[in-house]
Amino acid sequence: MRSRFHVATLILAAGLLLAGCTNQFGAGIADLPASEGWNRLPIGSWVLNDGLEARAMVFCPREACVQQGFAAVIALEGEQARQMEQALSESPARLGQAFAQMAAAKAAERRKAQRNQKRKAEPKAARSATDVARFDSAEARGILVTIRSLDTPGREAVTAILYAREADKLVVALAISDRADAARRDAEAAWRSR
Repeated sequence: MRSRFHVATLILAAGLLLAGCTNQFGAGIADLPASEGWNRLPIGSWVLNDGLEARAMVFCPREACVQQGFAAVIALEGEQARQMEQALSESPARLGQAFAQMAAAKAAERRKAQRNQKRKAEPKAARSATDVARFDSAEARGILVTIRSLDTPGREAVTAILYAREADKLVVALAISDRADAARRDAEAAWRSR
């Protein structure tokens, strides 16, 4: 009798642990299914920011997909939602400039540290240009951000972002690809699954 109690306790504990892990991957995105190479990311265990709710994140690796990509649906609330909505609505180009400034500052810190350690300087950073265009759907406002390499013609990364208020939350669907049409298509698929 005593040994059965321990086994039952272990089975119950294992069941509770498995039940706690069931929502680690989120719901996925219906229009970007696993049958087409899209993989869900385990969002439950590593997206822990207050005011940020990760609903779904999927990616399609190069070896599994004709068009490599990433798509996500997140919701923000409170001050984070207000700041993000303001940035997306007023001047999305400033977001790109802020990220570029942060990257330049980090590169300068690395160069300074290398000089202090008397190592070879790291190669010069690649030059790029950022273009921002707006597009709207019936339910959301949209932004298409294209970052083009100035050193390698034809090389670019495109992010499509759809966003709108739903009750007290700002819902954002985004997708990243190397082509504008693919990024926009995947962002719209993510938006439909919100």
